[in-house]
Amino acid sequence: MIASFFHLLRLLAAWLLCYLFLCILLNEAIFEPLDRDPGGYFAVLGLLIGTWIASGVFSHIRRVRLIAGALNSSTLSNRQRRQIEIPFEAGEAFDLIDAAIRELPGAEIVDSARDSLQVRAKVARIDPYGGNHGRSQSSHWALDHFGARRNQILATVTPNGDDAGSVTLICEPEGAAWTDLFLVDHGTNLENAEAIARAITRRVAERRRGEAASVRQSATEKELTVAKLNLLHAQVEPHFLYNTLASAQVLTRSDPARADEMLGNLIQYLRHSLPRTEDAPSTIGEELERARAYLDILKIRMGPRLQLQVDIPDALRGVLFPSMMLQTLVENAIKHGLEPKTGGGTVWILARQVDTAVAVTVADDGRGFTAEGGGTGVGLRNVRERLRLAYGSAASFSIVANFPSGVAATITVPNTVGGKHD
Repeated sequence: MIASFFHLLRLLAAWLLCYLFLCILLNEAIFEPLDRDPGGYFAVLGLLIGTWIASGVFSHIRRVRLIAGALNSSTLSNRQRRQIEIPFEAGEAFDLIDAAIRELPGAEIVDSARDSLQVRAKVARIDPYGGNHGRSQSSHWALDHFGARRNQILATVTPNGDDAGSVTLICEPEGAAWTDLFLVDHGTNLENAEAIARAITRRVAERRRGEAASVRQSATEKELTVAKLNLLHAQVEPHFLYNTLASAQVLTRSDPARADEMLGNLIQYLRHSLPRTEDAPSTIGEELERARAYLDILKIRMGPRLQLQVDIPDALRGVLFPSMMLQTLVENAIKHGLEPKTGGGTVWILARQVDTAVAVTVADDGRGFTAEGGGTGVGLRNVRERLRLAYGSAASFSIVANFPSGVAATITVPNTVGGKHD
C-alpha cells in the first residue's frame, strides 16, 4: 500500500511541476494582457489532469497486483530486470531465451546474435481491455497517450562454466528513462519478464523430463539386451549338449566301453559348463578346457580322423572371453568341415595378441565353404549377435577360407584380465 501511494505521489508531483509551469506560461501569455483572473480555468484544468493521472495510475496498480500478486517498488516499475540461471551450457541457454522471446505475444522485431549471446526484441504493447496493439483508445491507458507504443527486451547470456549459463533479462518501455516520471506501462513489462521466465522454466523442465525418460528407456533397453543375450546363450548350450548325448547314445549300442569313456568326458565337459551362470564372464583358458573335453568326446567317435593342435600362450589364458563361443567354433569346424570329409583332418585352436585386443582362431582343413552353407548356421549367427550385444564395436568376428582347404573363424575381443585392460 505504501509503495502504491509513493508511486502515485511521484507521478502527481512530476505532473504538478509541469502543470505549474504551463499555468505560468498561459498566465503571462494570455490572461495578464487581458487583465483577467485565470483561477477558475486553472482549477478546472488541474482537476481534469489530476483525474486523468489518477485513473491511469489506478489502472496500472490494479493490473500489477493481478500479475504479481504483490505491490512494491520492483513490481510497479516500468523497467524490469531478471537474473535467470539456466543449467545448460551458454549455447543451449541462448537457444532457450531466443525461443522464449520469439513466442511472446506481440513480438515484432527479434534480432539475435548467437556469437555474442545477445537477443534484442521489440514487443507491441497489448491492451488487455481493448485488445488492440499500440496506443489504446481506453481511458485506462490515459498516461500512455504521449508515450512509446512498444516495449523492448534485451537478453544477454553469460557462460558459467561448461554446463551452466546465466541470463540477464531487461524488459522496458521503448521510450527514454525520463518518461518514467510521467508515464506507466500498466504492467506490460512485468508481464513480459514473468512470461519469459515461465517459458524458460517450462523448457528446462521438459528437457529434464526428456533426459529422465531417456535414462528409463536406456535402462529398459539394457534389460532387454541382457535378456536377449541370455536367450541366445541358452540357444547355444543345448545345441552342443544334444549333439554329444546323441553320439553317446549311438555308442552305447555299438561299443559300451567307448560309450563309458565318452560319458566320462561328458561329465568333464559339464563340470566346466554347468557351474557357471549364463551371464558370468569366462576366460580363454576355461573355454579351452571345455573345448578339449568336447573334442575328447568326438575323438572316441572319429578316432584317428580327428587331430587337435593348440597354440595358446599362458599369458592369454586369463583373458576374459564369452562363454561357449569357442565351443561353437569348434563344433562348426567338426560338423561342417571334418565330419563330411572322408579322411577327417585337424582342428587348430590359436590365440594371439593384436594391439590391445586378443584374437582367438579355430581353423580346420576340412571341406570348407562347400559344406552345408559354409558355416552360416544358427550357431555362428548367435556368435555375431552375442558379440554385438556384449561388446558393441569393440569386438569382431570373421570367417575366411583356410589354405589349402577348410575354414578359419576368428573372434577378436578386448584384452581384459580380471576386469582391467592390459
